[in-house]
Amino acid sequence: MAGLSRSFEGGELAQVALWIDAAAASGMPFDPGIWLQNPPRGTYSACMAVKAAAEQGPEAEGRFLRLLREGIMCHRRSLDHVEALRELAGEAGLDVPRFGIDLESTAIVEAFGADLDAAQRAAGPEPRRPIARFRPLDRPGAELVEVEDVADHAAWRAAALAAGAKPVRSDRPTVPEAFERFGRLAEAELAALTGLPEPVLLAELWAGAREWRYRPERVLTGTLWEPAG
Repeated sequence: MAGLSRSFEGGELAQVALWIDAAAASGMPFDPGIWLQNPPRGTYSACMAVKAAAEQGPEAEGRFLRLLREGIMCHRRSLDHVEALRELAGEAGLDVPRFGIDLESTAIVEAFGADLDAAQRAAGPEPRRPIARFRPLDRPGAELVEVEDVADHAAWRAAALAAGAKPVRSDRPTVPEAFERFGRLAEAELAALTGLPEPVLLAELWAGAREWRYRPERVLTGTLWEPAG
């Protein structure tokens, strides 16, 4: 977690433009209105909250990070202070008292500081796109496997496999199977998971909505989908 900025004060309009470009490039839902109505003061608190959630395991971390991203990017939620982050931890099913203690601990501050240092060393004098690093768990001391292009799904998969990850399945999931595994998903994510052409995917989703099996949630630049009920 390297954080976007300690403070966005004075740069809110630039963030609106960045989000619009990101939405166009990714097909993901964004609502840049947060930068005009309720701009976050910075992202460092949110990043430390993710580090605190990780203390309860990778699944807890994943649930929290997903809700954090949706809250800020889709729902205009102010998630830059402790009380809001504790509330989000409850929504993610975390042990909230433990989360609160971890969030305010020096260990989390130090862990986030280490992430910042690593990101700055990796960036060097020339700015470049965000990096993901995969650490081989079964080979202590092995070199980290890096990915520079966040949009290159094939590179992410190759890096994960090189670090020792094992595929869950060889075939693509159906739409119901994707929901069962991942929960709420955007149309772009469903397309990447299922491999269905956009017209076929949208027809299946809206047929499911008509039959009350799926529920759409429209965000400014896209739609989030989840099973109904």
